Amino acid sequence: MRAVVQRVTSASVTVDGEVVGAVGRGLCVLVGVTHGDDLARAEQLADKVWRLRIFPDVDGRMDRSAEEAGGEVLVISQFTLYGDTRKGRRPSWGAAAPGPVAEPLVEAVAAALRARGATVATGRFGAEMQVALVNDGPVTLFVEV
Repeated sequence: MRAVVQRVTSASVTVDGEVVGAVGRGLCVLVGVTHGDDLARAEQLADKVWRLRIFPDVDGRMDRSAEEAGGEVLVISQFTLYGDTRKGRRPSWGAAAPGPVAEPLVEAVAAALRARGATVATGRFGAEMQVALVNDGPVTLFVEV
């Protein structure tokens, strides 16, 4: 399971002209699922993301987690995180888990974050989505569990 995590001042996801998820200060998390991922990995990813110390403390150092900073989280499914670009110009999507496998695991990440106390918004699985965000820092990390 992979995620691109961005610290944001705001983020939203729109489907067919309708905002389906939005957060203020916090994290935008793009989640990719591969074959062999399971609920345990979803829990690990949620825990890692929620506890990443990437928010500034009183001295301006990145030493606080979203949990400590009271950050919100926008979780969006992103199968393209498993795109293989090593050959040719067209990515291969073979490493991405199929929708029936990936959807419940992305939902499990969101549920695990909520269980940890996060305010969570989500995109719409399988939909053509437009994501808007203001990256704070900028801070962008690649997380894999």
